[in-house]
Amino acid sequence: MEERNQSRYVKLSKDQAPLEDIKPGELNQPIEVPQLAVRKCIECGQPLPESYSPPADEPWMTGIFGCAEDRENCLTGLFCPCVLFGRNVESLHEETPWTGPCICHAIFVEGGFALAAATVIFNGFIDPGTSFIIFEGLFFTWWMCGIYTGQVRQSLQKKYHLKNSPCDPCCVHCCMHWCALCQEHREMKGRLSDNAFPEMTVVNAPPVQEMKSTDEKENPETSSANEHSGLELQVL
Repeated sequence: MEERNQSRYVKLSKDQAPLEDIKPGELNQPIEVPQLAVRKCIECGQPLPESYSPPADEPWMTGIFGCAEDRENCLTGLFCPCVLFGRNVESLHEETPWTGPCICHAIFVEGGFALAAATVIFNGFIDPGTSFIIFEGLFFTWWMCGIYTGQVRQSLQKKYHLKNSPCDPCCVHCCMHWCALCQEHREMKGRLSDNAFPEMTVVNAPPVQEMKSTDEKENPETSSANEHSGLELQVL
């Protein structure tokens, strides 16, 4: 790795110094060339101009607790969070169908809550040590799901240059998972609706032009008479 990071340009001479003052190993060493030290795009690798400045982070269109602003979105996130999460992933990554993330969310999140509720209900019939192991595994699974859903939220923030609201994406999903899902859905819905009707330039088609022969231009009366009578002229 060190050889790859070294410069391909080396110093072959020493300026303003006699050859006797050159020390062994002083020449033929990698040097930095300022003209080659240009900034490049992280995604495509293309060089960026000196006047380029990265876009600043923007605030979210709605707050983390603004679930009531979209009633349908709020009800979907409350009763079917797996469906809302699948729709969010599909809107963010068009090549990914919503069914895959929806099923994963239903298995690990909704399934985990169902297992926790069953453990509480049948607590008298289950050994306390077994119950402790179940809850410990569910707690670990919840944090793993929070990290996964937080990465989806982080991709959304990177796409639209959004700030952390109110904190790190993974922590938001671990502590306020349902509110985060609703906020992400409102954000993508609002931004897609803003770009749904871009400005269009209306271009009128030119009028239809008909080409006429020279004889028709010189004798318009004769051509019109021939068209109406349907007779043909023959040279004798």
